[in-house]
Amino acid sequence: MRIVVVGGVAAGMSAASRAKRFDPGAEVVVFERGEYISYGACGLPYVLGGAVDDWDDLVARTPEQMRGRGIGVRLRHEVTGLDAQARTVTVSGPSGVCTEPYDRLLIATGVSAIRPDWARTDAAGVHVLREIPDGQAIARSLEGARRVCIVGTGYIGLELAENLCRQGLSVVMLERGDEVGGNIVDVEYRRRIRAELEAHGVDVRCGVTVEGLTVREGRVSGVQTDTGLVRADTVIVAVGVRPNVELLKAAGARLGKTGAAAVNVRQETSVPGIYAAGDNCETVHRVTRRKVHIPLGLTANRMGRVAGVNMAGGDATFPGVVGTGIFKVFGLGVARTGLGQADAERLGLDAVSVDVESTDHASYYAGAAPIHVRLTGERGSGRLLGGQLICSNPQSVKRVDVLAAHLHGRGKVEDLFQMDLAYAPPFSGVWDVLLVAADRLQRALR
Repeated sequence: MRIVVVGGVAAGMSAASRAKRFDPGAEVVVFERGEYISYGACGLPYVLGGAVDDWDDLVARTPEQMRGRGIGVRLRHEVTGLDAQARTVTVSGPSGVCTEPYDRLLIATGVSAIRPDWARTDAAGVHVLREIPDGQAIARSLEGARRVCIVGTGYIGLELAENLCRQGLSVVMLERGDEVGGNIVDVEYRRRIRAELEAHGVDVRCGVTVEGLTVREGRVSGVQTDTGLVRADTVIVAVGVRPNVELLKAAGARLGKTGAAAVNVRQETSVPGIYAAGDNCETVHRVTRRKVHIPLGLTANRMGRVAGVNMAGGDATFPGVVGTGIFKVFGLGVARTGLGQADAERLGLDAVSVDVESTDHASYYAGAAPIHVRLTGERGSGRLLGGQLICSNPQSVKRVDVLAAHLHGRGKVEDLFQMDLAYAPPFSGVWDVLLVAADRLQRALR
């Protein structure tokens, strides 16, 4: 059995490791076009901000470690072609172009950062952030820089704003929508995020359309918008990502309506012998039962494990996601899972949301911080649809995991209220804020 993996980061290396463990006799080869494998891309903003010391600290496994486990790793090797009938891939590497056979093939090519037409330039100082080399290029660009413009206010943009401010840089954020944060949380909570950014000196401008860049002596000098020029010596484009599905399209594999690879619960594509896993795949949202494309690290690793077992002859399935996310902006922790009110309304669900403000632990115990919780439920069924949390003690929003676990079981709001949650004054009130919110939502749904 020869198993070929295209892409050596989260999904690819998880798959390779799992396949080799499940079938030690299989030949497992990973082709990675870059210079790193198995690293935590989510940590990139924190290296730029100094919270993480070095790029190498993000690396979980080196090529040498993986080779020691019997997995062939070939860096700077890009798979440029695929013949599904012959079961071969075309690989371009330092020694030239060659053809490699496979019995089972995994496409784990992830996503690419979107570069709008205005950002396609040879001018220095214009960047995206997806991989370690991107981060290294930004770090070099920031040497001597004074003012950074971040275009886009999703997860990456928000994390970059904090970390670049901590390096003493002046930061301006541009957002085409009417508020920061896209659809991460409902608009009331996005306003709180914006207030936190502005309280720490970030210049936030919403409702702005970027029209182009200005360049001086080969380096970007500003961003031209429909409301005027924003001066900056470094520009980071963080307007979203698109799945890398070119190889899958060439093989005739079916794509979903999201534009990502359509796979079954075993991570199999529509082409026999070809699997896909990670950020280039769509999956099922367990709350809505609809196909979604939500590229996140844990999802990619889990998809990779499932694909690895199945390619090696086992039987594993990926159950889907509930859309859980969490991040920090300065002193504010933000988390969400499932559907918000706006999400539910777009889907035509009869949804109700309640907001509760409390403290993250007993108010009489030192250090109690305000925490805001929004729960969303469905009329008629009484089902919990989702939750959102914001707290000035960032660690406290990890409560979102309780909600995520409940959503995986398609649980009701009443069941959430009945949960036996832990209580001690340093950790929560006797009635945790989630229980208070569930009680209030129960009454609103009647």
